[in-house]
Amino acid sequence: MSFSGALGIALPELVLAIGALVLLVVGAFRGDRSTSLVSTGAGLVLAAAAAAACWGPMGAAFSGGFVADQASAFAKVAIYLMSAIAILLGDRWLHRLNGARFEYPVLILLAALGMGVMASAGDLISLYLGVELMSLATYVLAAFRRDDARSSEAGLKYFVLGALSSGLLLYGASLIYGFAGSVRFPEIAHAVAAGAGTGVIFGVVFLICGLAFKVAAAPFHMWTPDVYEGAPTPVVAFLAAAPKLAAMVLFTRAMLQGFPGATHQWAQVVLAVAVISMAVGALAGLVQKNLKRLLAYSSIANIGYALMALATGTEQGVQALLVFMVLYMIDVTGFFACLLALNRKGEPMETLPSLAGLAKERPGLALCLTGLSFSTMGIPPFSGFWGKFYVFKAAIAAGLWPVAVFGLVTSVVAAFYYLRMVKTMWFDPSPGQTDPAPIDARAIAAAAALFSFPLVLAALAALDPLARLAATAFHIV
Repeated sequence: MSFSGALGIALPELVLAIGALVLLVVGAFRGDRSTSLVSTGAGLVLAAAAAAACWGPMGAAFSGGFVADQASAFAKVAIYLMSAIAILLGDRWLHRLNGARFEYPVLILLAALGMGVMASAGDLISLYLGVELMSLATYVLAAFRRDDARSSEAGLKYFVLGALSSGLLLYGASLIYGFAGSVRFPEIAHAVAAGAGTGVIFGVVFLICGLAFKVAAAPFHMWTPDVYEGAPTPVVAFLAAAPKLAAMVLFTRAMLQGFPGATHQWAQVVLAVAVISMAVGALAGLVQKNLKRLLAYSSIANIGYALMALATGTEQGVQALLVFMVLYMIDVTGFFACLLALNRKGEPMETLPSLAGLAKERPGLALCLTGLSFSTMGIPPFSGFWGKFYVFKAAIAAGLWPVAVFGLVTSVVAAFYYLRMVKTMWFDPSPGQTDPAPIDARAIAAAAALFSFPLVLAALAALDPLARLAATAFHIV
């Protein structure tokens, strides 16, 4: 393929890279006065990249290291949309704190660029490049409020533990390359089918460990509660949504296209991680009073459900994973938008007791949080129910019914802390009047709550066939 043809296939990433560099220059020359301009420009760049992902050419470029197909297009559109919402939430929030900086939207763009590469990774090199580009940007975002000790601590913890995961990832990749003789997924698959040896399996285990860190799966979750609690809330809303989808699509592509002949071996590891994640997320969340830490453990449990779908190794499982992740992304973004909208006497309402009496003071936001809680619990007919329905159905069809039953039990256990949140909002007395809610966060919270029900019923009519089409891109036999 010609170089111009390869650039056409990588057009979304090219748009993001050029857009980020141009906006960085604009910000450098105009300073923080250009924050609103740079944020608006970043939103337009993300929209252009999403359009390029939808209507751009498909195929493999750069010797197979970069793949544009239905799965990458599906993931990129969702990722870029969530990134744009993160820019909107963060820009307004930082302005209210007099801490707006033009670097924030540029870092979001660079993280989105890394996530786009992750979704299109066709070999171990592009896999690592995408992961690290995304990670380096998110490390800085976690510590964005450098004068806040909690934010600085969150960024440092994320960076140090992220370096450990990168080491695991690289060590696994080196073992795979050494025993398979290639870094490209199709050639690795041929080597595994020809009996490349147990060395490749050891490499896969290390690769899974590194990727499990990126999706915050237990027992590689140790960074998640601390980073969620300390990082700026708009950044956490971003970390909880888009990077998780990008990492799960990368996880799926690496396992199903690189090691289809060793599905039985790697599926056991993924299942073990899924079971531990569901248990840790459900049980550890029961004792949390800080809402951001509670949502961190909720995310760990939900990643367990997604990994259970991946462990099926079937096209139905991949479809379930994609539907589940998109629905979860919308729910968790709505949750954090609600937190951004809630303040009492100038202080953020980030603890469970602070929600007391919310239904009387802010009935609209209380209703949004209640709907999103029911959705995340999996109460029908909310969107979270449909996500879990897809996952459990795929797991049972693949013969993983004991794990599906375990997931259902942990889902019931996790429902307790959401019901406790609902009870606190609607029945406990208020400790004081809440501040007026900013319109941007309130609007996004309302949109997410409305999507969870009833809009999801119409959205599934489009999401289901799109996810099925994306799943066929992995060519699962």
